[in-house]
This record gives sequence, structure tokens and C-alpha cells, in this order.
Amino acid sequence: MGLAAALLFLLLAAPAAFAEQYTVGDSSGWTSTGDYQSWVQGKTFTVGDTLLFTYGGSHSVEEVSKSDYDNCKTGNAIKSYSDGNTVITLSNPGEMYFICPTIGHCAGGMKLAINVVAASGNSPSTPSTPSGSTTPSGTPPSGGTTTSPPSTPSGAPSTVNYGFMVALLGAVVGIMC
Repeated sequence: MGLAAALLFLLLAAPAAFAEQYTVGDSSGWTSTGDYQSWVQGKTFTVGDTLLFTYGGSHSVEEVSKSDYDNCKTGNAIKSYSDGNTVITLSNPGEMYFICPTIGHCAGGMKLAINVVAASGNSPSTPSTPSGSTTPSGTPPSGGTTTSPPSTPSGAPSTVNYGFMVALLGAVVGIMC
């Protein structure tokens, strides 16, 4: 019984071991001089990963809709953060948009659009490239068509096969009963 409980604990803790934390802007952090369209290139954001925004007192972070991102519109934030060291867990697949609501900062480029893929390694059926960004090859997307996310480069964060984990969990529960 003790072995089965230990295996169950390891099984449930395993997804956290595969999550990656991305520091937005790398060592520069979340600043008005950052180039976040370039920063996001080549990264694969997966459910369970986290974004770390580090910034000074003149900045903050708002998670916003695509429309508010495209228009740098503040005041309708989905979530707002102002602690200077914000960690956001990527909980669902799909596009996410972030801006700095300080006047002029978003319009100056202090905004981030990412696409989060499912943790099982399966991407959404029609992922799209955020408006104004480029495809993995560096060329602009044509006519709003969707593109596949880039393949995971070596050294990129691993993903977890949750189907396997569910089967293993079933086996552990079967042993316990």
C-alpha cells in the first residue's frame, strides 16, 4: 500500500517537473525597450509552463483580449498585475495577450502575444499566428491563415504524455484495490 501511494504521488507530481518558466524579455525583463515579437520567436509555450514578468514601478502587466491587444486599449483587463515580479501559469491552450497599460508603452511595443499548446504535445487543431507577428520561418502569415506551431527545438522544454500518465494511474489504483 505504501509503494502504491508513493507511485501515485510521483505520478501526480510529474507534470510540474516538465514545466518551463520563461522570463519575459530574458535578462532585460518587461521594459519599454524590449522587442517581444522577437523574444517569442522559437519558443513553444505549453500548458503548465509559467511566464515570469519582472519590471519596475512605472510598469505593470495586463492580460487582455485580442482586440484590446491590437488597439492597446486599457481598462478592460482580464487580469492585472503590478507586483514587479509576476508569475502567470499558462493553464489553457490558445492565444494569450499581455500589455503594459502605462500610457504610450503598449503603442511603443510593450506587448506580448503567445500561443499556448496542449501539454500532451498535441497542438490546437487550428493554431494561429498573432496579428502582426511572423511565422516560424520569419515570414509574415498570408491572409490570416493559420500556421502550425514550430517544432520543438533541442533544449526546449519537454511535454508530458498525459494519456500514459492516466493509464499508469489506473494501474496504480488497480494495485491498491
